[in-house]
Amino acid sequence: METPILLLLLLALGVICPPAATSTQDLSYVSELFSQGPQRLSFFSWYGNVRLFQFRVPADAVLLRWLLQASRGKGGGCGDVEITVHFRYGAPPVINPLNSSFAPNTSVPFSFTQTMTFRNTMQSTLYLNISNPAPGDWFVAAHLPKATEKIEIQGLTTSCTYVFQPELFVLREVDVPILQANVPVQQVLESIKNAARYKIFVPEYTRELHLQLLKCSSNSTECPLKVTIGSVTQPGSSAHTVNCSDGPDCGILLHSPPWEKWLNVLVEKPAWLNGSVSFDLVYNLSVCRPGSVGSRSFMAFLNMFSQNNSALLRDGRQLTPNTTAAPVTEGSTSCLRKYPVIREELDVVSVRFHPVTTPSVPVVAQLPSVVLLDLDSEMDSGGTLVVNLQLNKTGVNSTVMACLSPAAPVLTLNVTQNCDTAFSQGYSFNLSDGATSGTHIIPYPVTDRWYLSMQVLCPVDDSTCQQQVSRVIVTAYLSPCLDECGTYGECRLLRRNGYLYAACSCKAGWAGWSCTDDRNALSVAQQLTATLLLTLSNLMFIPTIVVAVYHLYFVEAAVYAYTMFFSTFYHACDQPGVTVMCIMDYDTLQFCDFFGSVVAIWVTILCMARLKKIVKYVLFMLGTLVIAMSMQLDRRGIWNMLGPCLFALILLVICWTTRGVRRRHCYPPSWQRWVFFLLPGVVLALTAISVYVFAETNANYFYTHSLWHIMVAASVAFLLPPRERSKKSWAWSQLLDCGYKICQEDREELYVVT
Repeated sequence: METPILLLLLLALGVICPPAATSTQDLSYVSELFSQGPQRLSFFSWYGNVRLFQFRVPADAVLLRWLLQASRGKGGGCGDVEITVHFRYGAPPVINPLNSSFAPNTSVPFSFTQTMTFRNTMQSTLYLNISNPAPGDWFVAAHLPKATEKIEIQGLTTSCTYVFQPELFVLREVDVPILQANVPVQQVLESIKNAARYKIFVPEYTRELHLQLLKCSSNSTECPLKVTIGSVTQPGSSAHTVNCSDGPDCGILLHSPPWEKWLNVLVEKPAWLNGSVSFDLVYNLSVCRPGSVGSRSFMAFLNMFSQNNSALLRDGRQLTPNTTAAPVTEGSTSCLRKYPVIREELDVVSVRFHPVTTPSVPVVAQLPSVVLLDLDSEMDSGGTLVVNLQLNKTGVNSTVMACLSPAAPVLTLNVTQNCDTAFSQGYSFNLSDGATSGTHIIPYPVTDRWYLSMQVLCPVDDSTCQQQVSRVIVTAYLSPCLDECGTYGECRLLRRNGYLYAACSCKAGWAGWSCTDDRNALSVAQQLTATLLLTLSNLMFIPTIVVAVYHLYFVEAAVYAYTMFFSTFYHACDQPGVTVMCIMDYDTLQFCDFFGSVVAIWVTILCMARLKKIVKYVLFMLGTLVIAMSMQLDRRGIWNMLGPCLFALILLVICWTTRGVRRRHCYPPSWQRWVFFLLPGVVLALTAISVYVFAETNANYFYTHSLWHIMVAASVAFLLPPRERSKKSWAWSQLLDCGYKICQEDREELYVVT
């Protein structure tokens, strides 16, 4: 990977420079470099496979330059895969690489996307420039293409390592002059100075902002200047721009500019113009005021607040600082009615909003009713915002329009009837007697103060409608996942450094952001069939247990019974759908299943070796302890199974070879044993291993793994040797070794069929 020094070298060589339209004379720039550690990429199956990076852009930044670096390993499994990189301002990107559907009423925020390819090289580099960026959090998400359905065995298949690292170079201007409202500023752009930058602060309750460029004078016949206000929140987008070529005066009018924010103003002249240009720059604000609070309403609210203050603090609730809520008297110059809400923090990325006075908010035609939903905390952008509006029927036909927007409310609903603010597009609701409810679901909402504006729409000459008061029940909350990802999903809390966000992990074929896409979902009948296949296939161990008991291998039979029991209930608990039954903790069942499977193979091969009893049982115990340790270290490692199996097979070959050399004939000596027992058992075992390693996929797992159970159990039944000739009867006195014995003759018997 390239080091951060590369960006500094590029800056020194002039590859990275201030914006082309801006001369550095009379301007001061500061460069900053942000880098995060490289992350290993994963193939995409859900949002948890995405590698998320968070960068905080300082104020007054004029240029962002991203350096995206990716590298891959040198293994044989490495190919020219495509890396997808997503950018978004204010919240993590909402992506959909699998083209699955979202839940109804979900509004998907836009994310800018770039791709990187290797093209037969070991590294790939991508540069991306963003001029005039918005200050705040910028998120970068990277992932590989869709994951394959093949189930890979850890340690048996070769996987390629893809590493991704973003670095951010920021060029920031210092000492940017601040414009004062209604105070013109005279400026002259000399021939060597191509641009001038300013800042404007927008106070709360600003309805309109009007920026004007006046008295533009230059050597050319028309004004060559271009005025830009605002910042860029995504690559490829632009702020509000006006070309002043039509005359000496021009301006930009912004409706609903962002409250309590700084806006950047840039005045530019063409690079080819060598002469000087003079102009005046001024702006004015149309600031409204919220509806006044009647004395009775205000005192009632204060009384309620004082009585419930301790309860609110105990529950972790807090009131929004603006608590104006009362009807506006006729003739008032107010432009909105603002209703206070309680922000109740329930858990991580979990917030609920409650209106202070009543569950419903009164809405009239004269002024919009505004509710503040404060999502200004950094953690709020990692969940899902749900806003539901319910119109109470009053018996009078009415239409209520509502807008949900960040940074500033929409105050002209009865005029424009859209949800556009100065720099964003809000989310609209239309409520009437025919459609009394509306819902918007916004995954990963932008970190900001969100405003819900509501107003009754009336014809101009309808006095009855003008006097009508509609009541809207507002239900708003922020949750980690929508409906906890439903029945077929699991809501998981993810962390990147100190940033927390949530995502759904779907199962049983369900897909989508909230696990609501059922196009490839398994029905309940299919889930039940899969569960029965995986559990009942373990009953094939019953004949194996019978054979082991018949040959008086009671320890081996106990191991097979243990394996059958825990494999059955592990797979009953390991189901992705609703047909699940867990008799104990999932992790315990998984450990016992994996552990019992390897121990069963271990004792079977040692039993075939026909070792002396004391040696066999010592190896039984020692091997079981080692297998338990290795399972605890790495449960899915292939060597946890291959290690004991290879050791037991080597011991088996040594024992059989020694007996064959000593007796000077093949061991076991009976051809019937080879043809009818050993050969079928080996074929079944090899077939089972081939299915397990090469044929299993996520789609056919229920069938192939059930076949694995059946073939492994059948192969063990064939491979178990016959009982020793010294044990011929089922007399309990002999089995339990009861009574007195003068002597006992232990002779090594040939491995023959009895």
